[in-house]
Amino acid sequence: MTKPALGVRVRRVVRRALLVVGGVVTLVCVLLPIACWRDDMAIEEHLGQAVAQVDSVSFNRTVVRYATPDGRVIIPSQGVLYPAGLRPGDNVRVEYDRTNPELVRVAGRGASLSLLPVGTFLVSVWLVIIAVVTVLRRFGTQV
Repeated sequence: MTKPALGVRVRRVVRRALLVVGGVVTLVCVLLPIACWRDDMAIEEHLGQAVAQVDSVSFNRTVVRYATPDGRVIIPSQGVLYPAGLRPGDNVRVEYDRTNPELVRVAGRGASLSLLPVGTFLVSVWLVIIAVVTVLRRFGTQV
């Protein structure tokens, strides 16, 4: 039995690595909406409501400031959940977990908002992986 050529082995390893990466990305993309849903459930179990002021908006975090009924001013270190469309200076209704006021979301928004961006990203990743694997297979048969 002869060993496959080095190029064939490299292409096989690359294909397998891409499929493993795709699997890991898929797992993360499945877990993300589940985590969002879990956060929503925690907020709904101990629902607090307030009006928050948007302090800053960046790519990875939107910082808000709100006061609880006992007078504490809360600025969640991780920002607010589901911040699409907010601008600095906006006042927005928020819902928070009274047992963990750091967990706060824009009122009326929920985990379902995570499905479109996560799904789009996942489809894009798999389209790229499938295209690369297909090219590697065709290139391998032409050698």
